[in-house]
Amino acid sequence: MWEMREVVVVLVIGILVLGASSINGATNSTDASALMAMYSGLNSPSQLTKWSSTGGDPCGESWKGITCSGSRVTEIKISGLGLSGSMGYQLASMTSVTIFDISNNNLGNQIIYQLPPNVTQLNLAGNGFNGVIPYSISEMTSLKYLNLGHNQLTGQLNDMFGRLSSLSTLDLSFNSLTGNLPESFSSLTSMNSMYLQNNQFTGTIDVLANLPLNDLNVANNNFNGWIPAQLKNINLQKDGNSWSSGPAPPPPPGTPPASNNNRNHNSGSNNSPTGGDGNGGGGKKSGIGGGGVAGIVISILIVGAIVAFFLMRRRSRKPSADVEKLDSQPFTSLASHEVQEMKSIQPSSTTNTKTFETSASFNLRPPPIKSFDEDDFSRKPIVPKKVNTAPINAISYSVADLQMATGSFSIENLVGEGSIGRVYRAEFDDGKVLAVKKINSSALPGHLSEDFMDIVSEISRLHHPNVTELVGYCSEHGQNLLVYEFHKNGSLHDFLHLSDEDSKPIPWNSRVKIALGTARALEYLHEVCSPSVVHKNFKSANILLDMELNPHLSDSGLASFVRDADQELNHNAGSGYSAPEVAMSGQYTIKSDVYSFGVVMLELLTGRNPFDSSRTRSEQSLVRWATPQLHDIDALSKMVDPALKGLYPVKSLSRFADVIALCVQPEPEFRPPMSEVVQALVRLVQRANMSKRTIGNEQVSSPRTNNADAHE
Repeated sequence: MWEMREVVVVLVIGILVLGASSINGATNSTDASALMAMYSGLNSPSQLTKWSSTGGDPCGESWKGITCSGSRVTEIKISGLGLSGSMGYQLASMTSVTIFDISNNNLGNQIIYQLPPNVTQLNLAGNGFNGVIPYSISEMTSLKYLNLGHNQLTGQLNDMFGRLSSLSTLDLSFNSLTGNLPESFSSLTSMNSMYLQNNQFTGTIDVLANLPLNDLNVANNNFNGWIPAQLKNINLQKDGNSWSSGPAPPPPPGTPPASNNNRNHNSGSNNSPTGGDGNGGGGKKSGIGGGGVAGIVISILIVGAIVAFFLMRRRSRKPSADVEKLDSQPFTSLASHEVQEMKSIQPSSTTNTKTFETSASFNLRPPPIKSFDEDDFSRKPIVPKKVNTAPINAISYSVADLQMATGSFSIENLVGEGSIGRVYRAEFDDGKVLAVKKINSSALPGHLSEDFMDIVSEISRLHHPNVTELVGYCSEHGQNLLVYEFHKNGSLHDFLHLSDEDSKPIPWNSRVKIALGTARALEYLHEVCSPSVVHKNFKSANILLDMELNPHLSDSGLASFVRDADQELNHNAGSGYSAPEVAMSGQYTIKSDVYSFGVVMLELLTGRNPFDSSRTRSEQSLVRWATPQLHDIDALSKMVDPALKGLYPVKSLSRFADVIALCVQPEPEFRPPMSEVVQALVRLVQRANMSKRTIGNEQVSSPRTNNADAHE
């Protein structure tokens, strides 16, 4: 009897233990999917023991470097493992991760923008990352520790730190960052340790004066000016800059003494006197002495007298009619020169823009206050001041270089032609092959060609794995050219519509992969870039495929910056890609891009051209013909590209059609944002249990053997 009870007890305990472990080990499906995609993106390294790209239970199986709480992943710590590749593009869904440390690996390339959003510690140091800091970091309001040191980051710091009030440690050391420190640094009210050494920063460090810093390293930059008094009694390393010598200038009249500036982290900060602050006695007195009061009163009187003098001078010089004329002008006239400066780099009047401060290249400051004394203020037209908004991350080529590489732009090297220009294959002496787009003079009139560098600057800011990368540019002798990476497999249009009998059709899984990649490219342009970038010319001919059939969207950002691009592109209205509102008004928005994306998905599903005049009238327009049948499974199976020969999962096909139906709705307000499209396609991929490795092994022959690139 007792033996039986013991057996029962053991069984019950065993069941409870197994049950508990299975419950705790059942990783949240979203987290598991993100880690599987990450593993695949990192090229499935053996160092990440127990990881898998096709399944598994990260929490229950104790994947290397993964810590969980219940079913959610809370920490990813895989530092110093020699990893390479990409972190994947699903990490933003891992909302419970608080520590993300992938430092000291060999990831290189750009820092992805889809990072875990709620991290408190983010360490991406020592990876050779280049480009700019992704703006998504500005939304990580829980962040306490950020380390981006020992990379190859370039460009100016975006003014993106305003919401990071919890950040206590910031390390940007040993990069190639330039420009002045952003004003939003002053919002880092918890900042204790800041490491900015070995960059190319310029300007002053005044914006750091009131931060509660204990440790500050600004060595080996191009800083100038005076070191703020508030920073002199901390652990400060400042060598290797161009500091001003001699006593600092006195503060403006009426400025309170700056003895400690509420530096509450250090109880001894009150005894940090500076020359000329007028607060002696070791800082023990908290009030302003009689002499200080008298000085302030005298200063106020002097300032008042100066203001009164100038007011009387203005009245005596300017007739009342002129004053009334100025008073009647809208406030924006004060900043009209800034408005003029921005015209050449704003995408379009129809772009759904976000705040300018989020742009990696728009570093706007409040307009300088103009004096109404200027006689010609309201009479002379404001001439736009040419300002290079940011360093250009692209190579400058000469016309001679590109002539040599393209055989003097010979017809044999012509690989594509569109409304904006022709594209040529260019092979350089070192064997590198690139694509050169020669901009039509009609697309960029002579008087606007001086704005070409602004166009280059903006396009060079676009960095995404599914966006064709700008490598270089040329602006000489009235010629304006853009140099892009070259993709040997040509365009999606050629694969779908120009394949010969010997060409193997694109498998269904690869079609879904192409749709997902291009959706991510549009998501980046619409929802990550700020201001948003409207592509305006989205079509299968502008989706280029590499040897693994990864899609790369070309012409991104170009149409938005070319004058009269809407008119230049209106000939596409009858091509089948343009949304109904574009055909009527010629106005492009991010929603019209979504429609065009839906049309390309229809191409992938049916293998048909968006408009085919050779078909019967009812079938000429692909959208009109296909839309009524997208929710009819029997009709859908008859619509599928015959080249697939029935080799596709029926459920996957149906869900693919559901996404199309959402995108090609006639009313733009009902079309989904691209982030929702991406999520829908990601779920489709997950259900099909597809992985990059599986898809990458699918071999598809190119429909063209020569002149394989079709940038348009």
